[in-house]
Amino acid sequence: MKKQLTEGSIAPLLVKLTLPMVWGVFAIIAFNLVDTYFVGQLGTKQLAAMSFTFPVVMTLGSLAMGLGVGATSVIARAIGEGDHSRVKRFTTNSLTLAIVSVVIFVSIGLVTINPLFTALGATPDVMPFIEQYMRIWYFGMVFLVVPMVGNSAIRASGNTLTPSIIMTIASVINIVLDPILILGLWGFPRLELQGAAIATVISRAITLIAGLLVLYFQEKMLSLKLPSIQETLWCWKDILYVGLPAAATSMITPISIGVVTSLLATFGATTVAAFGVASRIESFGMIALMALSSSIAPFIGQNWGANQYMRVRKAMQLSFMFSLFWGAMVAVILVPSSQWLVALFNQNPEVIEIAVRYLWIVPLSYGSAGIIQIASSIFNALGKPIPSIIMTVLRMFVLYIPLAYLGGRFFGVNGIFAAATIANVAVGIGAFIWTQRTCSLKDVSSQKAASL
Repeated sequence: MKKQLTEGSIAPLLVKLTLPMVWGVFAIIAFNLVDTYFVGQLGTKQLAAMSFTFPVVMTLGSLAMGLGVGATSVIARAIGEGDHSRVKRFTTNSLTLAIVSVVIFVSIGLVTINPLFTALGATPDVMPFIEQYMRIWYFGMVFLVVPMVGNSAIRASGNTLTPSIIMTIASVINIVLDPILILGLWGFPRLELQGAAIATVISRAITLIAGLLVLYFQEKMLSLKLPSIQETLWCWKDILYVGLPAAATSMITPISIGVVTSLLATFGATTVAAFGVASRIESFGMIALMALSSSIAPFIGQNWGANQYMRVRKAMQLSFMFSLFWGAMVAVILVPSSQWLVALFNQNPEVIEIAVRYLWIVPLSYGSAGIIQIASSIFNALGKPIPSIIMTVLRMFVLYIPLAYLGGRFFGVNGIFAAATIANVAVGIGAFIWTQRTCSLKDVSSQKAASL
């Protein structure tokens, strides 16, 4: 396997890695937006129910993302070192680890639906809709976790195009199935929220099959040889060293959003529905930054493994500059268009009014939020997961949640939204300084070693 990312101009390489990821992330967010659109046609209660599921779905998605980050980190560095045997071992055992994790979390999730969502603030009239969605979604979780880990392994090799094609095909299938199963078109039964969950499970199952085929036949990164228990545990340990903190870091955000959702629930189900719509529109605006934070990991990992520290530093600086530019551009676009965008998903005037306020306040910090995402990805790619955890804890538990509580008490919904902006800006500044210092220290130590 070639070390594709350790030579050549840095900016074009980052563009080449990121552009396919932009399309892939767009495809995923597009089917989430389509889900929201069709569920929004069912009524405010159904839309509120989906909004309540959002932090839980994100939490378990974060588990998959964390395992994928761990796999990307160890696989990319192994590629940079030129050890293909380790690449195959890590790839194969990352998938077995994903399967074991699914079994554990699905077992817990199915028996905690009622107490969990009640704690999040779901009312009895919304709970039946939540149950309809989550009981199906939990059983399909294997099709979420395993493909995400598999696609992360493919990206570690420097191939971001194939995972994006896989995600796009799955998203198109999900978008086609949504109206058929949710609204009962063409003779199919009207399944409403159950239909949304079934459409998601079917589309994710396709990504599982496609990902495994690519890993085995195209990238040749899978081994059919049954590994020993000792080798499996050794690989799991290295993957989890980065993956477990990364998963925990990723889970902190949706857990915090769950707490914020419960704070918003005190203002009524309409406010929760508005928050759900605004969050999905926000995801659309953050596509480029999410794509960049994912695609920079294999670049950082391969170059760090090959001791190309100056290339790491340059890539980091270019990424931060782009984040600030993109964040400012999205904020400018959302101000005049937010009312129209929200109205596409729900016509309730109160939902529109609250969601528009969110999209006027929080986007001011999108550039800083992108820097945090990119910095976390960089630290994980270096095999240094602790800084990412510290930044996320500071952002969510030290700043966002306490400020949201105080803001909600004194300034209402606007205070909760402003808390997100303050937390993003403060931690974004810290993330920039921390990554600069980390790479500077490595540059100095490498120069000293070269002079000896």
